[in-house]
Amino acid sequence: MNHRHALVIGAGPAGLMAAQELAQAGCRVTLAEAKPSAGRKFLMAGKSGLNLTKDEPDAAFLAAYGASAGWLAPMLAGFGPQAVQNWARGLDQEVFTGSSGRVFPVAMKASPLLRAWLARLDALGVTRHMRWRWAGWTAQGAARFETPDGPQERTADVTVLAVGGASWARLGSDGTWTRMLADRGVDLAGFAPSNTALDVAWSAHMAPHFGSAVKSVRWQAGALTSRGEATISARGLEGGGVYTLTPALREGAGLRVDLLPDVTHHALNRRLASRGGKVRLSHWLRNGLRLPPAKVALYFEMTQGAALPRDTWVATLKSLPVRLTGLRPIDEAISTAGGVRRSAVDEQLMLRALPGVFCAGEMLDWDAPTGGYLLTACLATGRWAGQAAAHMALKAAARPGT
Repeated sequence: MNHRHALVIGAGPAGLMAAQELAQAGCRVTLAEAKPSAGRKFLMAGKSGLNLTKDEPDAAFLAAYGASAGWLAPMLAGFGPQAVQNWARGLDQEVFTGSSGRVFPVAMKASPLLRAWLARLDALGVTRHMRWRWAGWTAQGAARFETPDGPQERTADVTVLAVGGASWARLGSDGTWTRMLADRGVDLAGFAPSNTALDVAWSAHMAPHFGSAVKSVRWQAGALTSRGEATISARGLEGGGVYTLTPALREGAGLRVDLLPDVTHHALNRRLASRGGKVRLSHWLRNGLRLPPAKVALYFEMTQGAALPRDTWVATLKSLPVRLTGLRPIDEAISTAGGVRRSAVDEQLMLRALPGVFCAGEMLDWDAPTGGYLLTACLATGRWAGQAAAHMALKAAARPGT
């Protein structure tokens, strides 16, 4: 089938996986990337330890994708947490599972894995073009690119788009491709931030606590809850504890935090009663409950120093409203929701409006928390789209006269 040409646009995890599947099926593959090198967002994510996936039961893993779970289920069944681990090992990158179930390469970095992956693609004959920015299609259906050597065009039997979402534009995901697909009648959902930090207009009293982590709490927004920690920053709150609540916060849900989730209302009321009738709130929080300074500061910040009646102390402690001014800008978000709607593609991730063009990765309208879920779904959708595109090319090659 080596006379069939496949074009992959975007050299992030989804695009690299699609290119691998196409090349292994026997297609001649051209991989075009707008940035000077492949996997730039992948490398950035790996700077603090590359979280490949989450090792947990299938049902729990799938549930993390929320409303997107039904759409992604067959793709994740084909390439889930165990397959991700086997894939990494196949690139000579041993992995380990942390106490939380998160899976990391032993090297902890993304660069060794990416180097091995690119070497595999080279061995499969994939042709890579860096600094090739996709600029749409010609009237004859050839893909157009802006390159350092001037405009270029490439025709292909099948194309996989893996051009990212709309966050971290400097790394390649700038969302500018949406106008090209919208002009071709592709149904798109507007981009929105996901896994993003929160804006809070702190008073000057919070400055000593910037950089402090709020730990051992339960955050809640709408129906979503999280037991992760968050860091108090000069601009607000950031960290896994609040990132996972972004879908509910985007819809306008308020944020609340239980500062002592492992102690019941009843137990706290007993403790308060045992302190006598003259205890001050600040003394009880610091000395009676031994709350860390960051938690005490957050309590008083969000109650604005009000003289709370004693019978509300415990209820406020267990469900403290956190006053937000909004979400951080979309370009600062770890990921985005929105993009190519489910209705715009068939079950093989081929665009209904553009036969022979498939989509993969974060450009599709799905959402997931951090913790390995994002990367696993990018790999799984890239594999799915690559296999489907290869199958289409194979069928075309088998027809008489082709």
